Amino acid sequence: MNWYEPGTSPLHRTPAGPKLLVLLVLAAVVLALPSPGWLGGTCAAVATGYAVARIPVRRCLLLARSLAVLVVFVFALQWWLVGAYGALVVSLRIVTALAAAHLFTLTTRVDDVVSAVERGARPLRRFGLRPDRLGLLVGLTLQAIAVLSGTSAQVREAAKARGAERSPTAFAVPFLVRTLRHADELGEALAARGESDR
Repeated sequence: MNWYEPGTSPLHRTPAGPKLLVLLVLAAVVLALPSPGWLGGTCAAVATGYAVARIPVRRCLLLARSLAVLVVFVFALQWWLVGAYGALVVSLRIVTALAAAHLFTLTTRVDDVVSAVERGARPLRRFGLRPDRLGLLVGLTLQAIAVLSGTSAQVREAAKARGAERSPTAFAVPFLVRTLRHADELGEALAARGESDR
């Protein structure tokens, strides 16, 4: 599954490095904000970013559906643990952070992110950190997220076609098998290029 949505919007044209920095700062701000009002405003600003980037409605609906399942579970759990106010704060933090991260992946190519991370990590070479390995790690992480998201959607659709969409086993077993198969294939690919020996 490819998350990148081609486009010519200002967000698409912004270099990956500054966008990644803004995303990290936004994540820190979201974690620090204690007020549902401020969090709601930040979430609205992120939603405006989708409009500026001209992301298709179908992609937005897919994200909304995925977030809804997660947020309902988290909100119910937090309400039981800390009350409605705390549950609202936590849920807004999750929605804002994940929506911003998703917008980043929709408007940024993985290769550009890897290159930006490698350039930014060059000063750390003196401490023994290899920028190319860090870039590879970031690229593999983004790819893994996309693969797992696509696998989840495929397994869910297959279970729905069999009339077993409410069965946890019908989802968990195929998802686990496909995930492990992908991990094996990735390990073989890294071994073939010699990454496991360096």
